[in-house]
This record gives sequence, structure tokens and C-alpha cells, in this order.
Amino acid sequence: MVSKSNAKFIKSLQLKKYRKQEQCFLVEGAKSVLEVLNSGYEIKQLIATEEFINSIAVLDRNDFEIIATSAKQLGALGTLKTNDAAIAVVRIKARKEIELYSNTWILALDDINDPGNLGTILRIADWYGIKEVVASVQTADFYNPKVIASSKGSFCRVDMFYEDLPEFLSKVELPIYGALMEGEDVHSTQFGQGGILVMGNEANGISGQVLSKVSRKITIPRYGKAESLNVAMATAIICDNIRRSHQAPPELVSHN
Repeated sequence: MVSKSNAKFIKSLQLKKYRKQEQCFLVEGAKSVLEVLNSGYEIKQLIATEEFINSIAVLDRNDFEIIATSAKQLGALGTLKTNDAAIAVVRIKARKEIELYSNTWILALDDINDPGNLGTILRIADWYGIKEVVASVQTADFYNPKVIASSKGSFCRVDMFYEDLPEFLSKVELPIYGALMEGEDVHSTQFGQGGILVMGNEANGISGQVLSKVSRKITIPRYGKAESLNVAMATAIICDNIRRSHQAPPELVSHN
């Protein structure tokens, strides 16, 4: 079973302050834990039911601690009350520099506040083969448990970079597309071989400073009377249209 001190440590990782301090985050649920166990992340602890432990080949591993517990305690420790399998305590990866290629696509997120939206966007990026996401510093924390849960394991395959977004965009040598209420019809837009797609805040859209860096404004045409689209849904629609274009082998470009 999990000790009181360890339980306190695990629960503290639900807060950004302690994730930053400890350089660790939580992964919850069978699917996401299996994803992270088979990824490049360093695992510190696996807290799981006997059934989950017996179902996977980790018992012979000595590089992280394995603690057997009950489904009831898992629900008390984490944010998923229905978690009846496992929680992993995982080391946050060291920061690395983003590399931009002329024939690849990157998502840029301007103050996406909702962790569920961010996690879903990571899942969409993974589906469409987008491996890098650049976000404003005000965007929700990549390691928030709700982001991890809603990404459904895609956090293992998509890298996220927090930057001063206007400054970052001012240095890139790629076309920058901004999703707005008015612009070119996304269904008829001829996208290039690579670029950056900027998605704005849930309530306010793309900020003025970021918008000034956008080279092409695009929109999803409305045929009915809905007021707006959820930002993750809009991201998926635009990514689907982008992927109609042929992707040639990537070629490194400057962003200094």
C-alpha cells in the first residue's frame, strides 16, 4: 500500500507549483500508463492494482518502484475517480530546442486555457502527424493531469514548447496561418508543404500581437446558425484540410 507521505507527494503533483518543484507529473488510467511505460519518459513510480501489475511485463524492471494498491486508493490519490488500474509518477523531460522544417506543420496555441481542450488538441496533432506544438506562456500546463488524461497517450508523441509567441513567430521563415471568423475558406485554401497554424483563445481568439504575425487568415465557413466552434474541433477540421497536401521530406529551415 501507499504510505501517507508518498500519498501526500502524489496528490501534490496535481498542482503546477509542485510539478515544477519536483520535476514530476502524474499519468493515470490503464491506457495512458501503458503508453508512458513504453515511451521515452523516465518512470519514477508505478502505483497499480495487482491485476494491472500482473498483466504487464514490468516486474523484472528495477529502474522504478512498483507499489501494489487497491482501486479505491487509486481513486483517492488521483484525479480520475474511476481509475481502477494504475498511476505513474513520471519525470518531466529536460527542455530542448525546437527545430523547424520547411515541409512540416506546427501548431501554435495562443492562450488556450482549458486543459481538456489542450489535451484534445495534442491528440488531434498526433492523429495528423504533427509532432510539435508551440504555445504562449499563458496556455494551460502540458503536464496538468486533465491535459494528460484527455490526450489519451498522445502526450508521449507530441512535444510542446512554451514561448513568447509574437517573438517566436517573428523569427520563423514559414507561412503563418491564423484561424479566424473571417478569412479564406479553409475548404478552398491551397496550403503549402509546411507552415504554422495559429489557434486562438477559447473566448477571445487570436490576440492582436500574434495576429500581426499571421501571413494568411483562414476560416471554417458556417452553413448553419451555431455561434462558434470549440477550438479543438476547429483545429481538427483545419488539420484535415491541411493534410490534403502532399508532404515532401522535411528540410531544416532557420528560425533565428
